[in-house]
Amino acid sequence: MNNNKRNNSTIKFAGLHAHSVAGSIFDALGYPADHMDFAYDNGCDALALTDHGNMNGLAYQVLHAKKMHSEGKQFKPIYGLEAYFIPSHTAWRNEYEKAMEDKKRSRSIAKESASGATVEDEAASKRTQDILKARRHLVLLAQNETGLKNLFKLVSDSYKSENFYRYPRVDYEMLKEHNEGIIAASACLGGVYAGNYWSASIYDEEGNRTGFDEHVALEAMRETTRNMVDIFGDRWYAEIQWNNIPQQHELNQLIIKVAAEFGVELISTADSHYPNPDAWKDRELYTRLGWLGKGGLPEYMSSDLPEGVEEVGYELYPKNGDQMWESYKKYSKLCGHEYDDDLIMRSITNTHYIAEDRVKGFFPDNTVRLPEFVVPAGLTATQALVKLSMDGLGALSLDGDSEYLERLKSELKVIDDRGFSKYFLTMKAVSDKASDSMLAGPGRGSAAGSLVAYVLGITQVDPIKYGLLFSRFLRSDATDYPDIDYDVADPMELKERLIGEWGDDTVVPISNWNTLQLRSLVKDISKLYEIPFTEVNAVTGKMIWEATPAAKLKHGIKAGVYVPTFEEVKEFSPSLQSFLVKYPMVANHIDILYGQVRSCSRHAGGVVIGENLDYHMPLINSGGVRQTPWSEGQNVRHLEPMGFIKFDILGLASLRMIDGAIKHILKRHYNVENPTYEDVKSFYDSKLHPDVLNFEDQDVYESVFHAGQWAGIFQFTEKGAQEFCTRAKPTSIIDLSAITSIYRPGPLSADVDDKYVEAKNSPQYIKYLHPIVQEVTEDTYGFLIFQEQIAILAHRLGDDVSLDEGNKLRKLLTKKGTGKGATEKRKIYDKFMKGCVSKKIHRIDAQKLWDTFEYFSGYGFNKSHAVSYSILSFQCAWLCHYYTAEWVASFLDKEPEKRKEKAISLAKSLGFSIRSLDINTSGNVWEISDDGQTLVQPLTSIKGLGAAAIEQIISNRPFLTIEDFLFSESIVYSKLNKKAIDVLVRSGTMGTLMDGRFTGAKHFWSAVAVDRPRKQKNLDENIDTYAPEGDFSEEEKIQYLVDLTGVFPFDLVMSDKIRESLDVRYIPPISEFDSDLQLAWFIPRKVVPRKTKNGKDYWVLEVIDDSNNSTTIRCWGVRPSIDMIHINRPYMARLDHNAQWGFSTRSIRHNFRLLG
Repeated sequence: MNNNKRNNSTIKFAGLHAHSVAGSIFDALGYPADHMDFAYDNGCDALALTDHGNMNGLAYQVLHAKKMHSEGKQFKPIYGLEAYFIPSHTAWRNEYEKAMEDKKRSRSIAKESASGATVEDEAASKRTQDILKARRHLVLLAQNETGLKNLFKLVSDSYKSENFYRYPRVDYEMLKEHNEGIIAASACLGGVYAGNYWSASIYDEEGNRTGFDEHVALEAMRETTRNMVDIFGDRWYAEIQWNNIPQQHELNQLIIKVAAEFGVELISTADSHYPNPDAWKDRELYTRLGWLGKGGLPEYMSSDLPEGVEEVGYELYPKNGDQMWESYKKYSKLCGHEYDDDLIMRSITNTHYIAEDRVKGFFPDNTVRLPEFVVPAGLTATQALVKLSMDGLGALSLDGDSEYLERLKSELKVIDDRGFSKYFLTMKAVSDKASDSMLAGPGRGSAAGSLVAYVLGITQVDPIKYGLLFSRFLRSDATDYPDIDYDVADPMELKERLIGEWGDDTVVPISNWNTLQLRSLVKDISKLYEIPFTEVNAVTGKMIWEATPAAKLKHGIKAGVYVPTFEEVKEFSPSLQSFLVKYPMVANHIDILYGQVRSCSRHAGGVVIGENLDYHMPLINSGGVRQTPWSEGQNVRHLEPMGFIKFDILGLASLRMIDGAIKHILKRHYNVENPTYEDVKSFYDSKLHPDVLNFEDQDVYESVFHAGQWAGIFQFTEKGAQEFCTRAKPTSIIDLSAITSIYRPGPLSADVDDKYVEAKNSPQYIKYLHPIVQEVTEDTYGFLIFQEQIAILAHRLGDDVSLDEGNKLRKLLTKKGTGKGATEKRKIYDKFMKGCVSKKIHRIDAQKLWDTFEYFSGYGFNKSHAVSYSILSFQCAWLCHYYTAEWVASFLDKEPEKRKEKAISLAKSLGFSIRSLDINTSGNVWEISDDGQTLVQPLTSIKGLGAAAIEQIISNRPFLTIEDFLFSESIVYSKLNKKAIDVLVRSGTMGTLMDGRFTGAKHFWSAVAVDRPRKQKNLDENIDTYAPEGDFSEEEKIQYLVDLTGVFPFDLVMSDKIRESLDVRYIPPISEFDSDLQLAWFIPRKVVPRKTKNGKDYWVLEVIDDSNNSTTIRCWGVRPSIDMIHINRPYMARLDHNAQWGFSTRSIRHNFRLLG
């Protein structure tokens, strides 16, 4: 609809009942902005957002209303929700607790209680309900700021565990306590009056509804009215709606009658669920996708989409007054009901009266909310921050250094001027809690450039020592909030501790709203339209691959991973284009549904911290955890504009590895049998803290970064990064920082890696434009690697260019256009050129330097982050060099199962032997032999063996015989049960207890695990009975080891002779496939028979090599009666390879060779 030609409705109306995808997932379509824009163009001056049980769309609503106002559109956002109501939580809770006594039912209830994104069941709300699932709709609207806070509190409390099962609920008691400033209405066919109506239903013997008892319905509605009027007074409205549903008109007649009796005003609502009249079919499809995602369509819903909106029975878009009147006349006639026209006209115009006269136009208070308890009594936040900062500077013995004092004063002034003193106090409180129980990272992001953060102990990196800029983190002239990302060993433990000590209304994890993506949309929509799966799969399997090269070319990206956007895939994938031309209905739906909400999850590390947050935002619940209703990330920024600062508490496996390595060191070298966290922290502070660690130790650089000893070294787990590092041969933290900054798609595509290595190897050939340029870029061999270098050069070479302006320039250079940014950029450019000329730099050379700024602005990296993370890389390398066994053991402990075999291979390459699982020596973690040359696999690596069973084993060993293990008086066998014994035997862990009485491992397994003996007599009988079973086959041994430990036993499959033969012939594993050689070795793990479209046989092989990465090979032209593949046996093969299909072969017989 054209914004310049608004509809001019003759009847005044405001939509007081509307849903959006932000809060009514799979029930409504379109974000609040879509609905608001249409309502405005359609002639309305206000629209309420009333999503189901939540206010998740409120931030969208507020921000878009502000945008509309800035464009001169006077449009009032009305804040509200359609709450789920029950009369009494007490009665409902009693029924809930009875149900929980039934174990089977309680498991189902627990599973259904974990959702943070409630999905409305439209049909369930329109019938008599079981009390456990009971809820009725109730529209609640905020009249003013007080009412909004009361809505926030109602929503927050409704999601508490005592009020939540599948849906959040409010009751009369809650409404009595929090009704001030709130207007309420009876809602739709699922509303409170409708609940009274449905409860009066009459059913025949088959359970079919035949009608309703009007007297019973009216009496119940009168009771509801008395209660609501008692709470809300004249703020209670009776709501009627207009559609083609007969029961709606029966209900309307009852509502009109009861309203007249009690003098309650009527309102007519559109109950809109999509943003324009044409979107009805997309909403129908979206709803079906939601049900399919939950397991299947309900009985009342057909997989076939309606042919027209009349078949649906209602039009749910944001109507104006004229359209409401037309709906009333049309549907009342169709359903054969007569109404008083004057009464209905008043019900329509009443909505405008409410919106204009009863609801205040306001935006929610967005004052930044941070906890008061972080400010010591008797001090202001700024006074407290200054005191703590000076104390911290003194503790570092830096309070006599004028450079540090001046820098600290300067930072504190900016922080105070920007009003962020309390933010730093809060962050310090978080870091103090963390340092009491776990290791924290040296720093992350631009916050490492803050001296205040350093002296407070939030970061561990001295910003002055490394030339890091505070203005990169917080500019005096900026308006954005500070953002300190904080790395710890165990973020979940820290967040749980903060919530436990400060309260779940004070520390609230941030929600993520996941959206529908292209691949799943194509598949799901095609399924509903019954498009052949093979055709759909062919498109979705290659459309990303097709689009990626062109998309990378469009952005000038030559290397690294790039995922094309939705628009780029449509633009650059020929397969998708052809598919959408053939099936235009899929194309139409995709454009509408792409990006609509799919589900709720939790931000990886973000939390909001502030007191009484349940009064300042409508908290929700997901997985039993209170969460924010709004998100904060790259695509959506809703918390900051609403007055909430995100604190990122993130986890790093490297910190857990450092913790584990230190514990091994303390055990082996300091005789500390059971190291505590205090012991670990003491070692870290004295040996590894950045203030004490020698970062000039060339032995570490040479043995790890030059020689390539890459076991678990942070930032150097990828082969490409490793190869670049060994070429660049770093000798300092700045070198490491440069290497990790260059190893990104942008710089790699510009061949900066090769140029950097060349310059580093021949620094004598580098020519610097000016001594200042040399001073700033000498550490990076003349290259602008760090964003801060652009800021410093602009500041030092320009004429009166401040550091803040220099940092602003970094952002301005990446923006195109002719707006405000271009004007600011030109101003800085002029001052820069003037300054360069005054410093005797030729104007042509100054222009070239500016052009270099522009070129590298898109590639430059944050030096503060690069230095902080390089320090962590060096800490890992220091441990790897000086305590190799301890580091590698910890590395093996922390590597995930899918990379475990590769990690073990890496450990072997460093000279360590691997001792298999052993009931008497394996522990909770990878252990180290006395000579430091052997690493012992832990019991925790066995799948199906719980912590209780492991505790029984460790507490009662050694076991010298199988009898010691089976018949110990001190073992609690309810914990070390038959299932545990089964996995212990099949994994080979109990091999040392298998003596000469047993003919093999299978005999041993049957005698002691399958037929678990309870006493010696039973064991003796089992030994005789199962003797013929002998040993497991080689295939069984391999399969059990893989299934139970996740580790493929290459030593059982690949003999030293086979390996030597492959090495002599330079035959690489398939993970290192050489397209010129075309030969590779691998081990097949699975054969999947398939047929082509033409019915011809082909096989898909799942294979691995010693990297433990799974790869597939398509074998065409298979003849099942002749061709054969031996599982778990090594092969060498000549293979074809391309980027789309991966590996393939045209003949197993000619191209595959079984080794050994």
